[in-house]
Amino acid sequence: MKSNPKKNKTKIIFFGTHKFAATILEALCKEPTIEVALVVTQPDRPAGREQETQKPPVKMLAEKCGIQIEQPQSLKTYNLKPKTYHLGITAQYGGLIPEHILDAPTHGILNVHTSLLPQYRGASPIQTAIMNGNTETGVTIMKMDEGLDTGPILSQKKLLIGPDETFPAVEAKLAQLGAKVLLDAIPKYLNGTLKPQPQDETKATACKQLTRDDGRIDWHRSASDIYNQYRGLTPWPGVWTIWQNKRLKLLRLKPAEISLPPGQAKTDNGRCLIGAGQGALEALDLQLEGKKPMTAEIFLLGHKEFATSILE
Repeated sequence: MKSNPKKNKTKIIFFGTHKFAATILEALCKEPTIEVALVVTQPDRPAGREQETQKPPVKMLAEKCGIQIEQPQSLKTYNLKPKTYHLGITAQYGGLIPEHILDAPTHGILNVHTSLLPQYRGASPIQTAIMNGNTETGVTIMKMDEGLDTGPILSQKKLLIGPDETFPAVEAKLAQLGAKVLLDAIPKYLNGTLKPQPQDETKATACKQLTRDDGRIDWHRSASDIYNQYRGLTPWPGVWTIWQNKRLKLLRLKPAEISLPPGQAKTDNGRCLIGAGQGALEALDLQLEGKKPMTAEIFLLGHKEFATSILE
């Protein structure tokens, strides 16, 4: 009589959508003691300038791994049979998980959150940490409840943020770290040696859903604050300013060793310098509204009047 190789595996339902979540899913799929039986992800949506329908990164990976996929329009009406799965895992799903789903897996649902909870609960923890100039962040494995990132904590691990690291670099490192911490926590949680601990509500902070307006630069802020804004909001929504009544995206910035009045532009041998409330920044790549991205040198060749401009 042949044994069933899936019999002793932890049967998991995975909720996730974006690139970070795909890294977590990949690690789960490679773990021999785990069977990812179902992936629930957001519906395919139009993206990019051409608005072509694109599959979420998690869906593309699930297809590659041969995992069953479901893409409900809403989880509020999504029917999940209780006790079908030992455990649920969620990472960057892109929506709240309702109570009837939280209670369906035998051992509930664990979340891989990209901050050191209770700090930065909400939709933009990585971006907010970078924009605030934090030098460290981390991942938290928590058991989900009905609140927004309010569930009890199983495990945490810190990660240093480099002074020039942008959101994509920090997110990628957190994804690798999160996968390791999660795989370490799952068996200990299931056998009862790792017990969820309540969050300290007195230390809780929140972060918001980002919009394009969050990328607008206030040139009266310090150069270091603006640089942190750029690092946290790259690539989306990106940072931008107004020049000649048009939106000017600053695609790549770095601090400049010069002092200029806030918003004052200056050119220096093909360099594009802009003053801040304290210090200045150099724009290396720019994109004027309705135009393609270009280097500072090419931009200045076509816009010589920029050298005496005041940016808004």
